[in-house]
Amino acid sequence: MTKKQLKESTDYLKSKGFESPEIGIVLGTGLGKLVDELENTIEAHYNHIPFFPLATVEFHSGKLIYGTFQNKKVVVMQGRFHMYEGYDLMDVTYPIRVMHQLGIKKLLISNASGAINLSMKKGDMMLIEDHINLQGASPLAFKNVSEFGSRFTDMSNPYDTDMRKKLLAIAEKENITLRQGVYVSVLGPQLETRAEYRMLKLLGADAVGMSTVPEIIVANHLDLPVVAISVLTDECDPDNLKPVNVQEIIAVAEKTEPKMVKLFRELLKQL
Repeated sequence: MTKKQLKESTDYLKSKGFESPEIGIVLGTGLGKLVDELENTIEAHYNHIPFFPLATVEFHSGKLIYGTFQNKKVVVMQGRFHMYEGYDLMDVTYPIRVMHQLGIKKLLISNASGAINLSMKKGDMMLIEDHINLQGASPLAFKNVSEFGSRFTDMSNPYDTDMRKKLLAIAEKENITLRQGVYVSVLGPQLETRAEYRMLKLLGADAVGMSTVPEIIVANHLDLPVVAISVLTDECDPDNLKPVNVQEIIAVAEKTEPKMVKLFRELLKQL
């Protein structure tokens, strides 16, 4: 990755009308409906944006969408990238850097994950307060990283405190259940074994997924305040483990999505 590549990607989007977005939003598996609420939208398919990777997961649609949401200019990633698709972490996080170059001041992230903490249930949402990176790599581990920010990025408080407080207050006011917990990111794409779920629980994880942490690391590298909500789509009980149905996971995410959209909608009113 070079600054020239980033500029070319950004210039292309500006030429399409992506002017000075304030907020970036990343939508996870089964969580694409928020774009229905955007006004005055402009779309850019990933395969048209210079140096962008291509989304290969069938339920990730692969578009960057610019528009107005709650009177704020936003840029939304509908479909994200994962290491399990064969990308490296610089590819996975490239769109975050592009959105930052476009001018975003805050980043909101969503994902679908499995509940390891069994007091959390399928269909619940979890506000991520901390994470464990088990993807075996870092999006900052490249030679010229210091051209883009500090090599040794502080991660003592990776999720913005102010936005987390606002989301908890909104959830309470709107009578929406919003858990809090630790998210662990693994490589995938295979699901976990019973022994792996037990290990992750011992490590202190409340939920497990295959995304988000790389984007969070890069947001912190860019001094970009970020917050993330995980929609819990299955319960990972190693003593009662049943085969996972991916379509069912997507269905649970879609059913819970209106509540997540409401949280993001109300948060944007306050930013």
